[in-house]
Amino acid sequence: MASTVLGLSAYYHDAAACLLRDGRIVAAAQEERFTRVKHDERFPSHAVAYCLKEAGITIGEVDAIGFYEKPLVKFERLLETYLTTAPRGLRPYLMAMPMWLGRKLWMADEIQHELGTDKQILFGDHHESHAASAFYPSPFEEAAVVTIDGVGEWTTSSIGHGRGAGLTMLREMRFPHSVGLLYSAFTYFTGFKVNEGEYKVMGLAPYGEPRYEQAIRDHVVEVHDDGSIRLNLDNFEFVHGLRMTGEGFERLFGGPARRPDAPVTQREMDLARSVQAIVEDVMLRMARTAQRETGSRRLCLAGGVALNCVGNGRLLREGPFEDIWIQPAAGDAGGALGVAYALSHRYLGQPRRSAEARGAWVPRTQTYADEMQGALLGPKYSDDEIGAWLTSRNLAAERLRPAELPGVVAQLLAEGKVVGLFQGRMEFGPRALGCRSIIGDARSPSMQSVLNLKIKFRESFRPFAPAVLRERVADWFALDYESPYMLLVADVAASRRLPVPAGTEALFGIEKLKVPRSTIPAVTHVDDSARIQTVRREDNPLYYDIIKAFDALTGCPVIVNTSFNVKDEPIVCTPEDAYRCFMKTEMDVLVLESYVMVKGGVLASPALEAALTDARC
Repeated sequence: MASTVLGLSAYYHDAAACLLRDGRIVAAAQEERFTRVKHDERFPSHAVAYCLKEAGITIGEVDAIGFYEKPLVKFERLLETYLTTAPRGLRPYLMAMPMWLGRKLWMADEIQHELGTDKQILFGDHHESHAASAFYPSPFEEAAVVTIDGVGEWTTSSIGHGRGAGLTMLREMRFPHSVGLLYSAFTYFTGFKVNEGEYKVMGLAPYGEPRYEQAIRDHVVEVHDDGSIRLNLDNFEFVHGLRMTGEGFERLFGGPARRPDAPVTQREMDLARSVQAIVEDVMLRMARTAQRETGSRRLCLAGGVALNCVGNGRLLREGPFEDIWIQPAAGDAGGALGVAYALSHRYLGQPRRSAEARGAWVPRTQTYADEMQGALLGPKYSDDEIGAWLTSRNLAAERLRPAELPGVVAQLLAEGKVVGLFQGRMEFGPRALGCRSIIGDARSPSMQSVLNLKIKFRESFRPFAPAVLRERVADWFALDYESPYMLLVADVAASRRLPVPAGTEALFGIEKLKVPRSTIPAVTHVDDSARIQTVRREDNPLYYDIIKAFDALTGCPVIVNTSFNVKDEPIVCTPEDAYRCFMKTEMDVLVLESYVMVKGGVLASPALEAALTDARC
């Protein structure tokens, strides 16, 4: 049965749109990439327009339109929470009411108005949308499904089971007891922004010790054997107030929350390490419960907590499953994808593509083919379009032949240059995967600090990810598994690590950054770990060829990959976005498809001149 389905998420954070045709993804994108407003929550009108254009259709030709959650059930939670906590919850309740009464209660009308259609709007369940986004595009014919986030309507975590085109939800944990909200509370208390800074807490954790773990278990959260938790609400304010935490946390953890502009201290590092340890424990317990209840050997993950790649790495190493697959757009943006899949398979009766059609799956060590197309689902720009844009801006760049480009970029990387790489379709989800990336030499001892301070303008403690040829990953990391979406952490291989220099053993906190820990120091975190992206030529030919050429030149099949943006801005979408980011940072080189631009003028770099000469001989 032919079908075209539009999935939407909006009005909380990370609004997005996704279009499926006959059960396959045509396009998906977040609204922030077009509006340049990070985590834009507004209706994804630009993302919808892109998806329809990519499919070559109008809204009138769409068979079904789905929204990723049920607003009325969410409103029920708001009312019940207020009645339970009154009168303490009056202020947040009064602040929320105008938006609900003015827009959110009439969501169907609002969406129809935005789309310019009278088609029926169908509403999914928040965690079922997450579960659908995890299972249906996965390479598995059958799998357990776990979703973990802050909160949807009432659900905060769920366990389900997928088989073929079917998906059954088996159990759930309900608000206010939430793993995601627990992590967000510590994000807030350590001075970072909720729904944005959680990955900073994860990156900060290796600098600390789990000094507060027992206190958290004794006074903040009760962890049960099945992975469910119960929060001690006396220590939280998110249920009835405008803050995540209050006096309870201050008494337990030695004073008030860190101000966002204050230095990060050892207390914040230890708190990050402590809550990270607890969340990893909960993830493992929940996975074991899912395996017991489903009997499956494979696990699919989604929800914001599924972006905790340190926890994911432990699930792969220590969990009960042979194989795991994580939705790359695991947060609310991925809900648009999930509701579209749910409608396609369960409402319209679209059969799921067979395992053979998706690609052979061999557990653990072999290549798999999922339905995400490398998460490269956004807009792309042809050489002709980029050439016309360069002309319109009166900008000079060297256009290279396709065979020349990988070697030239590899030479520039080997010379220590920082390269903005803009090519192919934009990524869907929070990770840049080689199409909207900033790349550098992983062997450089100074690259981590250069990227943080001169390019990204962000905290010095933040680690960077390695991109490695899939066939070489086991030579460089304690991993021999697919990690195409940068969602698994593993240690750098022992053979690549360096002895700890004498006199540095006692360093603690941020001082640990001073110690080179491996032959690829730019991507080795202070605990010898790395957030790994494995790269296959089938997914991203140019990106693979650049790394392959870098390996041929240097003997190292690993480069640094970070997202093409600066602090507080979304990842770039257009050539104009890329150029603007290039010019406001100390990036050395900008690659726009086949065009290469070097700071100071075309061919201003001797390395580029030499590389071009070599490539053309």
